[in-house]
Amino acid sequence: MKQILFSGMIGLFLTLIGTPLLIKLLAKKGYGQFIRDDGPRTHGSKKGTPTMGGISFILATIIAYAVTKVITSSDPTFSGVLVLFLFAGMGLVGFLDDYIKIVKQRSLGLRAKAKMAGQLIVGIAFAVLSLQFADLRGQTPASDRLSFTQDFGWQVGPVIFVIWALFMILAMSNGVNLTDGLDGLATGASVMVFGAYTFIGIWQHQESCANQITAGPGCYEVRDPLDLAVVASALMGACFGFLWWNTSPAKIFMGDTGSLALGGALAGLAICSRTELLLALLGGLFVLITMSVVIQVGSFKLTGKRVFRMAPLQHHFELKGWSEVLVVVRFWIIQGMCVIVGLGIFYGGWQAAK
Repeated sequence: MKQILFSGMIGLFLTLIGTPLLIKLLAKKGYGQFIRDDGPRTHGSKKGTPTMGGISFILATIIAYAVTKVITSSDPTFSGVLVLFLFAGMGLVGFLDDYIKIVKQRSLGLRAKAKMAGQLIVGIAFAVLSLQFADLRGQTPASDRLSFTQDFGWQVGPVIFVIWALFMILAMSNGVNLTDGLDGLATGASVMVFGAYTFIGIWQHQESCANQITAGPGCYEVRDPLDLAVVASALMGACFGFLWWNTSPAKIFMGDTGSLALGGALAGLAICSRTELLLALLGGLFVLITMSVVIQVGSFKLTGKRVFRMAPLQHHFELKGWSEVLVVVRFWIIQGMCVIVGLGIFYGGWQAAK
């Protein structure tokens, strides 16, 4: 358990002291946020705020994980490294998108095909590799069975699994990206979900089927649950420290660099902890905001009418007169309730399987 504490504290410390250094560097180079004309008018004051802040918590998380392994003299696991690979790989795609927006002054960043290609390459590599590296018990980092609180149902096979994993990765990375529209909103929501996955990893480790002493009918067939908790703790701490600088009024934005990376990490943790469908509850705010965009676009194309004043959903409430801070805090409360419900169902699933 020392690993979990160390990784979280190191991640927190690194972003608290490292983010202001990144802010100065980005400001010096003039890498400021581009504000689109079709957004809420109140966002005009955000123009020029340093972006690509995701660099801060991506580096902090990876360093925190590595230093923790050195301090505790423990070996990294394939599950933990694969989640970090997905996290950093999606962050690299987002970084290229941000860089083109800022340096090339192209508001939409990477071309849609190029951005999708980057996400597909990283996602496919993760999905394929996650079905390799079986341990002595034959457990691989991921499973080709669907999962909720544990694996269930029949094996779908590697091809269907890769498609399913890609859907999850793209859905969550773009979901966090859509949520990242107000100061601290996506960061604070992510902290809660990573906290939930820290708890899940600890619980799965204690109730692992590999533990001959505590293994029972409700045990978990997860390859490296403790190391997944270490990764989740590092992510939680790094995001928490970044939130100090990202909360309103934000001194820095995470950009696509951060939002795509966080979405990838969430999907990776869900896949490797065998809680894929549970992620829809734990990350309920991201799902809700994504669905608001789907509903808005679908309604406009079918009927020519808009359901919301503006999508994503957070901007709808801004245009209704809610202050930015009010929207963020209330959406955090919604996300907190989603996490509570998700963890309750996770625990209930363990109780039912006993």
